[in-house]
Amino acid sequence: MIVPASPASKDYRRALVVVAGLVVLALAGWLGGRVAERWALTDLRRSAFSSLGLQVAAFRAEMQTQSSLPLALAADPEIARVVAPTPEPGLVTGVNERLAQIAEATGAAVIYVIRADGVTVAASNAGAEKSFIGRNYGFRPYFRNSMAAGSGSQFALGTVSGRPGYYLARRLPQAAGVVVVKIEFDGIEAAWRTSRESVFVTDPRGIVLVASEPSWRFKAFRAVDEEERKRIREALEFGEAPLLPLPVHATSDAGDVVRVGGGAKPAWPALMLDAAIPGTEWHLHTLTPVAAAVQRERAQGRVIALLATGLAWAGLATLLGRRRRMRTRLAEAATRREELEARVAERTRALSEANGQLLAEIEERRRAEAERERLGRELAQAGRLAALGQFAASMAHEINQPLAAIRSYADNTAILVRRGRVDDAAENVSAIGRLTERIGTLTRQLKGFARRASGRREPVRLSDIVRGSLEVVSWRAAQAGIALDVPTPAPDLAVLGDGPRLEQVVVNLLQNALDAVTGRPEPRIALRIEETEERVAVEVADNGPGIPEAVQAQVFDPFFTTKSEGLGLGLAICRGIVEECGGTLGLRSGVEGTTFRMELTRAVAPPDVVKDGSPVGSLEAT
Repeated sequence: MIVPASPASKDYRRALVVVAGLVVLALAGWLGGRVAERWALTDLRRSAFSSLGLQVAAFRAEMQTQSSLPLALAADPEIARVVAPTPEPGLVTGVNERLAQIAEATGAAVIYVIRADGVTVAASNAGAEKSFIGRNYGFRPYFRNSMAAGSGSQFALGTVSGRPGYYLARRLPQAAGVVVVKIEFDGIEAAWRTSRESVFVTDPRGIVLVASEPSWRFKAFRAVDEEERKRIREALEFGEAPLLPLPVHATSDAGDVVRVGGGAKPAWPALMLDAAIPGTEWHLHTLTPVAAAVQRERAQGRVIALLATGLAWAGLATLLGRRRRMRTRLAEAATRREELEARVAERTRALSEANGQLLAEIEERRRAEAERERLGRELAQAGRLAALGQFAASMAHEINQPLAAIRSYADNTAILVRRGRVDDAAENVSAIGRLTERIGTLTRQLKGFARRASGRREPVRLSDIVRGSLEVVSWRAAQAGIALDVPTPAPDLAVLGDGPRLEQVVVNLLQNALDAVTGRPEPRIALRIEETEERVAVEVADNGPGIPEAVQAQVFDPFFTTKSEGLGLGLAICRGIVEECGGTLGLRSGVEGTTFRMELTRAVAPPDVVKDGSPVGSLEAT
């Protein structure tokens, strides 16, 4: 016989179940929030590592742009003569004007020449109010190091301009003096301020040199002892900067999560990552805000955990209710037939509830599917933005090639003008114009990539591609004494694709070939053209050491390189360009050298242009 429970016992059990349910709900909400918080930090850490690599690559590319300028200027005979005890009349004025032109063309803040006694004798800012002419910089470490070892560098605050910068120095022949190039990072700091991260660069002592937050400059990432402070003040490295601590504080959470803030502004949590800048003793740090993302994911995790726990409790309550109703029906079945009808009605209601729950689960599944599709679209957009960052970094690599050629043409033009060879100088100026147009084309390609351009395919003369490529690399080959065997393609031989981008591919292949044969005995580079009725193949072959077979399958992967310097993006971008033009790019390599082969669809040559600018004929792919 089943003894019914008393009302007081039922109330006690009901209260106990309610309290246990609340405790479980609270615990589930807390655990769900913690798990979601860890997932959010993991995703932020992954994206922050990717952004850190791009920031380091961009900063290094900016420094490499100016690194070879002091070496080139130190070999200039006019600069060597200007430090003589009695320079030629008018020589100092001419050198000042030339240094000003070079500084404007390269983006350097100032270029100046110092005698062996530390006194500045020529400068690009000779006509400015705060000119460096006549000032003594013998106390600067970059001057002393370059006089002793041949080269020197230093990041410091300008004693005249009051602006911070990176000084690159090179000793002149016979230790007659030093030529110095100052680089300022205002452009990079402005670009950093447009991103969501806070970025700064520190030297080995932990002092901030370059930062997206201007107020952080010359603050110390870690404590600076009094002896080091005294040495910094004596060298006038950072003026009267007190080297206060950077407002970044460690937390008790993950090791790379810190709190940033100080003064009137409230502190905010951030994910701090750092990486060494290759070729320097500096480190680049990024601070990625985590509050918004973590709070959003924590709230979503709690809601999901509460919903899941609530559904579980609802299921348990349903099971308990069914059990209780079954016991009631079994107890009353022997005495009253009417209870059978009540049980049927109760069963019908239970089925209706189950049907309603099933419909609710179907609706929840539909909403989950819609959310999955939305997240998929956001993931695709994130992929496009990541690819855009890689392409932007590689574009800086590609622009350096025509810039180097422009610099060479400019130097040759100055020499030709002094010798009276005006026609040859005019041809160099035309080449500079074409290379400038090439840089403009590269930047337009970057904009087109951001808009997901479909890729232009049109007939383009192969002779134009070869001629434009030789304008970029021929000077370097001539200077290195490397033989270039390049035939002249037939005027009517054309391929289908984007002319400027295909020229970018050929330039990159020729530059890689020059790198491979530099320093080799009897270096040779050959460009061969093969044509059929439907395809045209362009091969760039060298007699370099070849590519090891173990890494040949990786040379087209992004960020893979066998060079000591470089981003490893050139060949990956080249293959992408060729494939967008409907072609293929491959290689074969051995001990006799390496050959890259590019195959494209043959096309009818584009028509000539008459004087009024209208084309003659039609464009048609074979």
